[in-house]
Amino acid sequence: MPTHTHLTIDIVSDVVCPWCYIGYKRLEQAMAAYKDQVQFTVRWHPFELNPAMQADGQLLSEHLAEKYQITPEQSEQNRARIIALGEESGIRFHFTPLSRIYNTFKAHQLLHWAASYGRQTELKLALFEAYFTEQDDPSALPVLLDAADAAGLDRNEAELVLKQGNFAEAVRAEEQTWTGQGITAVPAFVFHEKYLLSGAQDTETLKQVIDTLLAEVA
Repeated sequence: MPTHTHLTIDIVSDVVCPWCYIGYKRLEQAMAAYKDQVQFTVRWHPFELNPAMQADGQLLSEHLAEKYQITPEQSEQNRARIIALGEESGIRFHFTPLSRIYNTFKAHQLLHWAASYGRQTELKLALFEAYFTEQDDPSALPVLLDAADAAGLDRNEAELVLKQGNFAEAVRAEEQTWTGQGITAVPAFVFHEKYLLSGAQDTETLKQVIDTLLAEVA
């Protein structure tokens, strides 16, 4: 098997999607098994779970009840499962009765900009942590700028990007591109522009896809 084979992985996701966070951490574990063989390029793409969400967000419990018609008991069970799965991947999910869900369009604009500096993954993880661990609002300017800081990006440039809306149209176009290709739920992983995996797959399944690709390019 050749060393330093290059494989791309496109991830369509939202920063308020817990399964996207879990799915990426599992992918991270899978990629680590090939660190001496493969150079991975991970590219993040926008998907808004709640594009019509109001500016101040909504209580997560209310939102889940309205969107999925699940009871408070079912919601609590789902959160407990997410917390347990997160712990397996080194994620500290933090939910309270006051947890809220927010609009993420600005976060996606910042992620689009971060791609030009090769810092998308660092920013994505900073946004995941801000929302899921710190319970911060990922639509709030200070939170977004703090995440840019944490990702090693220029805070002042990030602020200009957000205030000027430089990449708003590009994000909208990209969202339409992926939904036009049939992506209706996230996370969605596209390996080397060839294989699509939907959902937070386990690490072994992800490694099987990578093995298949490596066999094809060998």
